[in-house]
Amino acid sequence: MAASGGRGRSGDSMDKSITLPPDEIFRNLENAKRFAIDIGGSLTKLAYYSTVQHKVAKVRSFDHTGKDADHEQLYEISVQEEITARLHFIKFENAYIEICLDFIKDHLVNTETKVIKATGGGAYKFKDLIEKKLGLKVDKEDEMTCLIKGCNFVLKNIPHEAFVYVKHADPEFRFQTTHPNIFPYLLVNIGSGVSIVKVEAEDKFERIGGSSIGGGTFWGLGALLTKTKRFDELLQLAAKGHHTNVDMLVKDIYGGAYQILGLTGNLIASSFGKSATIDKDFSKEDMAKSLLHMISNDIGQLACLYAKQHNLSQVYFGGFFIRGHPVTMHTISYSINFFSKGEVQALFLRHEGYLGTIGAFLKGAEQDNPNMYSWGENYAGSSGLMSTSPDIYPMQRTRSGTFDMLEMDRLERQLVNLPLLSDPSSYVPDTVDLTEDAMAREYWLSCFEEALEGVAKRAVASQPEAKDATDRAQKFQQKYFNKLQTLRHQPFAYGSLTVRSLLDTREHCLNEFNFPDPYSKVKQKENDIALKYFQRVIKSLDALGWEEKQFALVKGLLAGNVFDWGAKAVSEVLESNSEFGFEEAKEKLQARPWLVDTYNDWIARLRGSPHKCALIFVDNSGIDIILGIFPFVRELLARGTEVILACNSGPALNDVTYNESLIVTECIAAMDTTIQSALQDERLILVQTGSSSPCLDLSRLDKGLATLVKERNTDLVIIEGMGRAIHTNYYASFQCESLKLAVIKNSWLAERLQGKIFSVVFKYETPSK
Repeated sequence: MAASGGRGRSGDSMDKSITLPPDEIFRNLENAKRFAIDIGGSLTKLAYYSTVQHKVAKVRSFDHTGKDADHEQLYEISVQEEITARLHFIKFENAYIEICLDFIKDHLVNTETKVIKATGGGAYKFKDLIEKKLGLKVDKEDEMTCLIKGCNFVLKNIPHEAFVYVKHADPEFRFQTTHPNIFPYLLVNIGSGVSIVKVEAEDKFERIGGSSIGGGTFWGLGALLTKTKRFDELLQLAAKGHHTNVDMLVKDIYGGAYQILGLTGNLIASSFGKSATIDKDFSKEDMAKSLLHMISNDIGQLACLYAKQHNLSQVYFGGFFIRGHPVTMHTISYSINFFSKGEVQALFLRHEGYLGTIGAFLKGAEQDNPNMYSWGENYAGSSGLMSTSPDIYPMQRTRSGTFDMLEMDRLERQLVNLPLLSDPSSYVPDTVDLTEDAMAREYWLSCFEEALEGVAKRAVASQPEAKDATDRAQKFQQKYFNKLQTLRHQPFAYGSLTVRSLLDTREHCLNEFNFPDPYSKVKQKENDIALKYFQRVIKSLDALGWEEKQFALVKGLLAGNVFDWGAKAVSEVLESNSEFGFEEAKEKLQARPWLVDTYNDWIARLRGSPHKCALIFVDNSGIDIILGIFPFVRELLARGTEVILACNSGPALNDVTYNESLIVTECIAAMDTTIQSALQDERLILVQTGSSSPCLDLSRLDKGLATLVKERNTDLVIIEGMGRAIHTNYYASFQCESLKLAVIKNSWLAERLQGKIFSVVFKYETPSK
């Protein structure tokens, strides 16, 4: 990582003896193909595509009617190798370009790549070196086209990519939810000069303006004024300066504010105005600060005028001048806010430094149709945002040495918004933003840290025949622990910090060390046990009167949701008491009135006409889905409501996966004619969500699920579980009726919600008219 938070320090002397840790920097290089490079004045950004082989847990149903009939278990679990695509983006200082090119050449194996796409001014300067070292032809791509392509890509694929910078806030970063339609927007790219580009579609953009007064002006005039030749050193001087010693303010002219024109006394009336009237030597720091304000105010005013002229509300800033420097972002933000009277916000990008190289890569990979897929940031392989002021946290600037990394995995399914959301553009999946809530952040970071050893033990236990399991589990433990420490100091490192992102990061780290499904055997055992009780539960429900039955069904749903290995209070009970079951879980539930209780409204609704189609997001394996969800599904089907059951595509904790749900459903259908006929008539359909998380982001769901939801005229959404209905989607608003239910199995969270452990949330909502 570059010494200045991964964004380069032009002209700084560097330790040339540094060695490259290949496993941490150029990961999967032996499988690399298709390279792109963006070489600027001080930083080189390299992109490459690789195939990653990793382990995946697969389930296969035993054939109980034939040769496998002696098996007591429902299905077998096997771990298979699977190949997926990954994008790697690495940033390093130009001083290391020869070392890096040598390393790449030495570690490439059977690459089919004959051409390397290149962009940036340095692509000309280093063209011969690249061709000589790698034996590849350099194919130059237009810098602005690459920049726009890269910007579109990160805005579409990385949630919380854009942020507002607020100096002195805690934290100083405010991340934006990505709108489902990112166009149109204004990109203000500040390099030596300024280019202002209106982006209207994937391949439709126009440079609508610009200025010769940009980063080069700041650097050039700064060098003349301060005799400081290094760009970042100039910024550090500005951070310590006081512009009011150099600039003439409104109050210096009028003795105070100019009330008639609405100008405050502290407003700059004339940049460097005092230098003409006061006979003294001005400090380098004050002159640098005045210069930074002058350039930033000019750019901010230009950006505002163009944004208003073209009726654009989204304005992104990037380029060499920005590079995540707090002083620069603050001055740009202040300028935009002032000139727009708060109507326009200055937005910055977490991965702004990679836009050019991402765009160049996409230009060279069009045969793979990268835009046809959804991509996700791999938290295990990415180093995160570090933009805290070097004066405040000097060690954070050099913590990771010279290199900075971003990795993105290609997802198997294209992800889109759930079409039933009231307003996709304002949807926020997470209930609490831990970047803003310091008390909650400390609790959850400690909580995940304390659970780490148990997760590692569970991972080892899931692979009893693997001799290296303990060693891999220790590496997982260390990596995730390091991630947690990073997030303690930089909670904004990967965008908004939430319980969901902490869980997802843990899953990424587990997968990296080949623990694809640590709870696979636990789920298998729980499914086997629960199936034995299914007919008994159905028989007892069918013996009840209608109103009693509805309450029993809901209580069963809630009791099933207790069986969550992700909750410490529950996992301790399950580990210590093998007899703990469905009836015991019912006894644990809070008596009515519940913590959140709209059950009476739900019953009143059920007395009316049946829903057309219910979409149910399922949570846990075993008792939850078999004894909680399926009896409830059976009742909906009997009412004449079609049901879509949505399960995780990949494993997370003891959540049921889509493939497991197929086997479980097949067994239930063999025991129950209602389920069997619904499957045959396609009134009951099982789908995958496209997610591998214990939580639920309704803005990133499988496209097939979204299509089905529309085709079936779905008018009821049911979300169950603490991760899906409390940590996420508690405030989600829908165009149709919704039911969110969960049992609170975390004492701290229960206290936060003014409840107790095993308090019940039953939240039935109708769309606002």
